[in-house]
Amino acid sequence: MLGSFAVGKTSLVQQFVNSIFSEKYHTTIGVKIDQKTVVIDDVEIKLILWDIHGDDDFQKVKASYLTGASGIILVIDGTRKSTQNTASQLGQLVKETIGNVPDALLINKCDLENDWEFDDRAIEELKARFSRVYITSAKTGENVEAAFHDLTQMMI
Repeated sequence: MLGSFAVGKTSLVQQFVNSIFSEKYHTTIGVKIDQKTVVIDDVEIKLILWDIHGDDDFQKVKASYLTGASGIILVIDGTRKSTQNTASQLGQLVKETIGNVPDALLINKCDLENDWEFDDRAIEELKARFSRVYITSAKTGENVEAAFHDLTQMMI
């Protein structure tokens, strides 16, 4: 899980792993690791999820955190278009560090659609640049399960 601070990476993981959402914001320091077993085509797959701290002016994602990753989820906050630039930079870091791996871009916080800074045209442009793009809400759970499930299928 990669993206700017406060885009909802931890909340997306918690929604996927534990089906919970908290309104309280807690900054991730370093890496928070969770796991979940999913079943794809009758095969159990144990996912190890690395929720990496937000990339910002104070903390940069270390390339060493990416080593060994089988897939990447980049997260953008739909209410802050500036988070798109960070996701693009992190996507480039991934390619430079570990090459091409399956990826998904999540435009999070669709439950706050009235505050969104992305229009249909911007979303279509993102869909042209990433393997998969999902409009998600960590709060309601919208498309969260589908995003992780589809990424898992791409990884195997």
